[in-house]
Amino acid sequence: MTSQPLANLRILLGVSGGIAAYKAAELTRRLRDAGADVQVVLTANATRFVGPLTFQALSGHPVRAGLWDEAAEAAMGHIELARWAQRILIAPASADVIARLAHGIADDLLTTLCLASAAPLAVAPAMNLRMWAHAATQANVAMLRSRDVAVLGPAGGPMAEPESGPGRLLEPHQIVAGLAALHGPKPLTGLRVLVSAGPTCEDIDPVRFIGNRSSGRMGFAIARAAAEQGAAVHLVAGPVHLPTPAGVVREDVRNARQMRDAVMQQIPQCDIFVAAAAVGDYRPAEVAAHKLKKTGKALVLELTENPDIVAEVAARKKKPFVAGFAAETERVEARARSKLERKGLDLIAANRVGNGTGFDAEDNELTLLWSGGKEQLQRADKLALAHRLLERIAALRAKPAKAHRQ
Repeated sequence: MTSQPLANLRILLGVSGGIAAYKAAELTRRLRDAGADVQVVLTANATRFVGPLTFQALSGHPVRAGLWDEAAEAAMGHIELARWAQRILIAPASADVIARLAHGIADDLLTTLCLASAAPLAVAPAMNLRMWAHAATQANVAMLRSRDVAVLGPAGGPMAEPESGPGRLLEPHQIVAGLAALHGPKPLTGLRVLVSAGPTCEDIDPVRFIGNRSSGRMGFAIARAAAEQGAAVHLVAGPVHLPTPAGVVREDVRNARQMRDAVMQQIPQCDIFVAAAAVGDYRPAEVAAHKLKKTGKALVLELTENPDIVAEVAARKKKPFVAGFAAETERVEARARSKLERKGLDLIAANRVGNGTGFDAEDNELTLLWSGGKEQLQRADKLALAHRLLERIAALRAKPAKAHRQ
């Protein structure tokens, strides 16, 4: 990354109400250090926590805090600001602001600017952990993501109240890094990336199947991040209910053998394979033609092994960079390192699953392992983690083969 990854980018920084608003002052400074030209808009509630003069001094521009500034609006100042911005960033983004953005409500200067501007929007959520977990907030965030709004965070950790959990604003340097990934050089330009995502379902009869709890969110986040980083992306997805990321070619499959066939068909054309799917290890040896009925006795299923897709790809003489995942409930790093070496992968992303972590969650934390190396990715939104994972893959690919091959 260059010393000024946001050089000459015009950023409109929106600050909404919440105790995390104090971090927006340092964020303003860091954005300017990264080369951006920053103008700040405060919501009415933000002014209860931070003052306009601080941001004026840090940004070098007058600060706006309302739609009814007669001097500014005499020249339609909000339209001028909307046209000036090349990127809109709201940090912190409260649950209230996220809700209003999701539903197109423009009842103050900041939300009006967001509707009036063609600039891409990024939000960095910050709120109480229960507010973040609430179904309404999650639905609003999903709606914003479906419109290609970048969601940066939140992080987990201690909050202003004596609680700890997801909902904490990312640190200013992390927000700047997230924007740089969206705006800066695209490290995967010209590369073809294949991603597998979601679970596989192995039929027992026409009604029942063997499956797992994978939601596919991590794999879909990786596909989206790869496209945002310039790659041509092919996504092989098991049975999930997720929208296809913009710019991604999607192929739907149901079981492990179908996923294996779809992956192997794409492998000769791809440069990077990220095996994020939770592929079932076993399938019923026979699938009943009709629904099995209860007989009052135990039912015994004979299971046979499914193909090991990622190991098969890694064993090819001519292979792409191969990254796998290890979802474990205990001894996470040791078992992931063993899988990395046993299957001949270039990198493995390990995460603990169970008790509400990993599967079917909006955030995650990963330990990246490769031959002679390790990187810990702290709990964050899965899209942010996906960008970090792909940055590590790009860096390893750029090194001589011996640096990352087994």
